[in-house]
Amino acid sequence: MRTVAVLGPAGAGKSALVAQLAHLEGHGSAREEADHLTLTTFPFMGENWAALELAGGPDWAGMAGPILMAADAAVLVVPPDPGAAVLAAPYLRALEAAGTPTLVFINKMDAAEGRVRDIVAALQAYTGHVLALRQVPIREGGRVVGAVDLISERAWRYREGQSSTLVELPADLVEREHEARGELLEHMADFDETLLEELIEDRVPASEALYAIAAREFARGEVIPVLLGAASHRNGIMRLMKALRHEAPPPAALAARLASADPAPAAVVFHAQNRRHLGKVSFLRALAGGIAQGTQLGGGNIGGLLAPGGGGAASPLGEGDIALAVKSDHLAAGQVLTPGGALPAPDWARGHPPVLGRIIVPQNDRDDVRLSAALARLQETDPALSVETAEEGGEAIIRVQGPMHLRRVLAHLAEDFGIPVTERPVGGNWRETVTGRAEVRHRHKKQTGGAGQFAEVAITLAPRPRGEGFAFDETVKGGAVPRNYIPAVEAGAEDALVRGPLGFRVIDVAVTLTDGKHHAVDSSDHAFRTAGRAAVREALEAAHPVLLQGIERVEVHVPSVFTGQLIPLFGTLKGQVLGFEADPAQRGWDVFRALLPAASLDDLVTALAGATQGTAWFTTSFDHYEEVYGREAEAVSKARLAAVG
Repeated sequence: MRTVAVLGPAGAGKSALVAQLAHLEGHGSAREEADHLTLTTFPFMGENWAALELAGGPDWAGMAGPILMAADAAVLVVPPDPGAAVLAAPYLRALEAAGTPTLVFINKMDAAEGRVRDIVAALQAYTGHVLALRQVPIREGGRVVGAVDLISERAWRYREGQSSTLVELPADLVEREHEARGELLEHMADFDETLLEELIEDRVPASEALYAIAAREFARGEVIPVLLGAASHRNGIMRLMKALRHEAPPPAALAARLASADPAPAAVVFHAQNRRHLGKVSFLRALAGGIAQGTQLGGGNIGGLLAPGGGGAASPLGEGDIALAVKSDHLAAGQVLTPGGALPAPDWARGHPPVLGRIIVPQNDRDDVRLSAALARLQETDPALSVETAEEGGEAIIRVQGPMHLRRVLAHLAEDFGIPVTERPVGGNWRETVTGRAEVRHRHKKQTGGAGQFAEVAITLAPRPRGEGFAFDETVKGGAVPRNYIPAVEAGAEDALVRGPLGFRVIDVAVTLTDGKHHAVDSSDHAFRTAGRAAVREALEAAHPVLLQGIERVEVHVPSVFTGQLIPLFGTLKGQVLGFEADPAQRGWDVFRALLPAASLDDLVTALAGATQGTAWFTTSFDHYEEVYGREAEAVSKARLAAVG
């Protein structure tokens, strides 16, 4: 089986294209939908094919990596509008990083308004590979009614819902065809010395030789061919499919691209999903033949293999075949498998880090334990999801790619695991410290029916430089506090710092035990710990507490055309712009850096998607804490104290 990934922005017509490819021979296709992936299998000219269609939208663009791990080649579907070329930029970036042989299909040519050469030029701004136009359109009355193949120099006229018919090259197109063919051959000659010599000597290369050169350069990723059509009318579909058939490399080339280590990879898991009646279902592509039920793969045995689309058992798999592995819980999405284990996925396959955080709580308290188990299983099937536990409160925090991804995760929890949840924003990263110095003496005395409790401590509390944390010292003289009780005072001080007067954890303070008293019978570790805790709490109130907010260093990867819009955007979010520069790793992109309050990160997800049409993405790292005063600090503290009681 040969496999092609179909990528492109929302609205480009990917689904219509795949549907037409699958029905070129009118029978034998099967379809499997799974979250953001649609898998379609179909026959074409005696070979079995699979199309892996990635849903359009900003949340899914960063998830192309695992799908490209299973693809021999890719078709990037784009609209016929030069202004929309930037929407394809994230996919061009992913394809270039993966090294996947790529073909661009300009779809919806029946509605094209701009020139094809302008579309290609606009796309070229976002890739370091050469985009080479392989067809030019035939127009009548402003409408595209066919295309000319620039290698064979044959003209084809579109027919509604049917394959195109061969026609004579229109006389008014001869000059444009010669010009476009010359440009194509020059691009091809950049990577082929024989062709370059022929062009220099003004010899006409044979079409068969040109097709062979084109196939070689496509497989190597040196040239990205550009074809035209209108999938909804079946225009240009047969030419596209024949190009894939003749030029896409075999599965062996994919295995070599994924890993060069011994042992060679035997399969990849490019997607996974939990299903109510099947459990974990792993989408697996064999890179070596002979994989069957019971075969050792990934360090465990395969429980069962099902054909996509409900086709029953699929075993054994030949090289390149795709199946759904069930009862194989040791497999996880995004893995490169050998018989004995799993190799690390390539860096390009790991996608963007999740940035939208939500605290989730089960609607039924009894589902607390079940929720933890369900989230662990979801992580195994969704590499773009991360799960952590809140420092205070212990609630589950999930981080996802965006709002669409969030809805999908919550739907899986409710539908597949029977755990409906409520969600709320994580909020900011808040702390508090003190700006003054305080001296406190506290006596803890309690008399019950039996042994009593007695401890007295005198402490000094003072601020420390930002980032230096908590420090404890003692200057007790004369045994006023016995040495064995001093650690208990320190433990009590740490207890008090868990929640300060403003409701948050206290950082960057120094506590010094200076004096105290003890009782030979009633003093204990517990008594001194209690006294230390109470003394520090009193000192915090007196030492002018101040609220701190966490500041994140944000690095945005953004197409250059949108960079200027980020400056006012970060200003609106109370951020500080640090600067930007051309991305050294990708043509047409910038790296934009800024500082931003952690409380604004969720707003950044939404604002950035709007300002860049969903093309940009960002990473964050903690930078520092800074003080917050006035009404904002009062509002945050009031809300916090109300929440924690």
